[in-house]
Amino acid sequence: MVLYFSATGNTEYVARELARQLNDECVDLLPRIKTGDHTPLHSNRPFIVCAPIYVCEMPRFLSKYLKQQTFTGSSDIYCAFTSGGYCGIAGPLAKSLFRKKGMTYRGHAEITMPRNYVANDTYPMLPPKQVEERICKAKAQIDHAVSCIRAGEDLCARHVFLFESLITLPFNPVWCKYKLTAKDFYTTDKCVGCGKCAKLCPLNNITIKDGRPVWGDTCTHCMACIANCPTECIEYGTLSQGKERYTFKKYRHVVNDPAYIEE
Repeated sequence: MVLYFSATGNTEYVARELARQLNDECVDLLPRIKTGDHTPLHSNRPFIVCAPIYVCEMPRFLSKYLKQQTFTGSSDIYCAFTSGGYCGIAGPLAKSLFRKKGMTYRGHAEITMPRNYVANDTYPMLPPKQVEERICKAKAQIDHAVSCIRAGEDLCARHVFLFESLITLPFNPVWCKYKLTAKDFYTTDKCVGCGKCAKLCPLNNITIKDGRPVWGDTCTHCMACIANCPTECIEYGTLSQGKERYTFKKYRHVVNDPAYIEE
């Protein structure tokens, strides 16, 4: 069983491609996360958790959800992480999380995908040609992961050095608390009050009031709201202004598969 959370489509693509090639079930965790649904998940085949990387680890809300989730059937579990090129200490943290649940961690794959983080000036959005190149290269990384899983082998990623953990573990909670805030989100006059942003927010941090979204105090900077807005009316201060909103669906033609090209 392939499980995933995806904000802008990168991780969804990886999850669906893994499930397609392995002829396995694919489950979107967003509805379960939003409603707090921890109904046991059962699979006789290894579980595969697909997750984006935020600040060098799986999103903290996703890790919290997985800690509370019950898995039955197979005790083997793999992970597939998507990022702009660096997955930090996500592997060791996932290994610890699932071992504490009595599961056998079979390693993880690191899939480099296009960036979606428009709320910053440090990492620029990629031009279309580079986006397409990354998606093409990601397909080869997925294929390699599929080959290993089919053969019952562990997935092997780069070695995580001790200094990475020593720096990241105390840094991440502080960064997430003070930097991943929603206070700078706002909408322009193009907002039509469709409510899509509220439906996609994994933390239920967005409510619609008087036909406009209002952000609360909790945010994970997943970019689901700003990237998927049909009128591109959502901005994050001045950081997002003039930047293209990336979603995988804009580049589905690159994979040349009807399953991803159709609406």
